[in-house]
Amino acid sequence: MAHPQPLISDPEPSARTVRVMLVDDSLVVRSILERIVDQHAGLEVCASVASAHDALAFLAREPVDVVVLDIEMPGMNGIDALPHILKRAAKARVLILSSNCIEGGPAAIEALALGASDTLAKPGRGSFSGRFAEVLTDRIVTLGHQQDFPTPIPAGERRQPAPVAAVVNTAQPLECIAVAASTGGIPAFANFLANLDPRITAPILLTQHLPDAFMEFYAKQIATMTARPVKVAQAGMVVERGHIYLAPGDAHMLVVANGRRHEIALDRRVVDNGCCPSADPMFDSVADVYGKSGVAVVLSGMGRDGVIGAARLKDAGGTIFAQAPESCVIWGMPGAVAKAGIAAATLNPDAIALMLGGFLPGRRQP
Repeated sequence: MAHPQPLISDPEPSARTVRVMLVDDSLVVRSILERIVDQHAGLEVCASVASAHDALAFLAREPVDVVVLDIEMPGMNGIDALPHILKRAAKARVLILSSNCIEGGPAAIEALALGASDTLAKPGRGSFSGRFAEVLTDRIVTLGHQQDFPTPIPAGERRQPAPVAAVVNTAQPLECIAVAASTGGIPAFANFLANLDPRITAPILLTQHLPDAFMEFYAKQIATMTARPVKVAQAGMVVERGHIYLAPGDAHMLVVANGRRHEIALDRRVVDNGCCPSADPMFDSVADVYGKSGVAVVLSGMGRDGVIGAARLKDAGGTIFAQAPESCVIWGMPGAVAKAGIAAATLNPDAIALMLGGFLPGRRQP
């Protein structure tokens, strides 16, 4: 197949133009997507190609801001191509657009875990107009304006954490680890979990911004990475050591004291940041129940969710860690924590996990 040719003459985009590459083996689908994207001010289709190999060839020659990538394609499929595209595309964001990415489907979770920034289910051929076109262009615009943020780390690649002078009070036992994450948080949490000392048995509470339908699949995926039991949180669950609890997609996850037991509570009140689930109520509850024995970890994500609750936990004596910008897809949530001056350290996820090892008996700092 001939190499794809740029669809615009100027390879350097203007400040307001988002360059979009469409990768789909269907000529009909590509033609429809071209019309949708080109009709939106500020977006330009710079390439429209039928295979992952053609996409990689184009990326070797031209800059791209957003790659809209199908999964089911002959030859190299989208999932197999994703790490290669992320590596070659420099600062490009990848939006998976596939009929396989039904809401909550395992393909969507796998794509996000591999470093895709977003996923969207491809509609039937008669349903590309109207609401779908609006959603698609809105997501492309959002991703295309994230170019000031660091490039995501492709799956399987790790960066050595930069030396950071951090003063962390490990004199208190570690009783709870609460993690907040959004866009780019799935691979970041996987990296964190892979480097967490198995002797650390504090329960892990995870609020990851995903729709509710995704959560059971995501919990199953986390379970493949660890020997720790993984559960989607339900009201009344006893919080047990060595377990991971994942906030459902339609409620905030809290921990509450019930006598001598700690239990999960769910809360659906609207919070100021508009997120549901939100990390702020989770961190608030950790401050109330665990105080100085609680740790908050804020990973890659858009917005400021978590900064208010993390400040409350710090005031209660807890320890706050934020992901470093060089390993984030979006340094929004961790950046807000770092800029607020409440993070004990700003590190890559693997380094945060290693820092938590200092809470183990015999390894605590004097």
